[in-house]
Amino acid sequence: MKILFIGAHPDDCEVYGGGTAALFAKMGHQVKFISVTNGNAGHHELSGQALVDRRRAETQAAAQILGATYEVLDNDDGQLEPNVANRNEIIRKIRGWQADVVVTHRPNDYHPDHRYTSILVQDAAYLVMVPNLVSDAPPLRHNPTFFYFADHFQKPYPFSPDVAIDISETYETKIRALHAHTSQFYEWLPWIDSKSDQVPETEEDRLNWLKQQWLCTPDEKTRQSLEKWYGAEYATRVKQAEAFELCEYGHQPDEEEVRRVFPMIG
Repeated sequence: MKILFIGAHPDDCEVYGGGTAALFAKMGHQVKFISVTNGNAGHHELSGQALVDRRRAETQAAAQILGATYEVLDNDDGQLEPNVANRNEIIRKIRGWQADVVVTHRPNDYHPDHRYTSILVQDAAYLVMVPNLVSDAPPLRHNPTFFYFADHFQKPYPFSPDVAIDISETYETKIRALHAHTSQFYEWLPWIDSKSDQVPETEEDRLNWLKQQWLCTPDEKTRQSLEKWYGAEYATRVKQAEAFELCEYGHQPDEEEVRRVFPMIG
């Protein structure tokens, strides 16, 4: 299969789906990450092309760790708009990858880039099959299945963990991918959260600190989803998990198809 994760910024795909992406890649499937913005606002000291170049380099390091490919689009961070030009670009990217599965943000989120990335992908979900739109890219002959990343927002409705994936065996890989984004997890995010003085110095301490910051311990609803897909006995042993919500746009799989889409369920 060809799996496409579309995040707003150069680290979003790793945060929300890195463990699952690593499982797909480990099983021999082709995984691609796209960052819709170039991340040029995500720092308190660096800016402009220097920051863009640094963040692009970090994506390539993370992609190598996860077994994925990574593309960063040239839209300014914090300035993304859900317009036709950007929608057409997303259509081209989904078609060009011949995606079987597309995963992105939900449309209700604190960050406008997250929300508008979601809208762009949603708007492309049907149009990827329409030949007379974006005619420079051949239309898909099958509609991908679209999923949302997990989040904690409650309005207008909370995230539904329709599928939960045991990432216990790739959790360390996910953490190493986050570790590759030095500008974000050891500089920018600690600064914006007033935690710069908490960042450890050594690599080992930093990795352990990241694990404390980015736990993937299943909550009650995710645990229930794990029970559905893996069985109750197995679910009790899952230490780290990622969950995804099925988007109502695109192909609607039945339970058997979901198991084919996420073959790591077994």
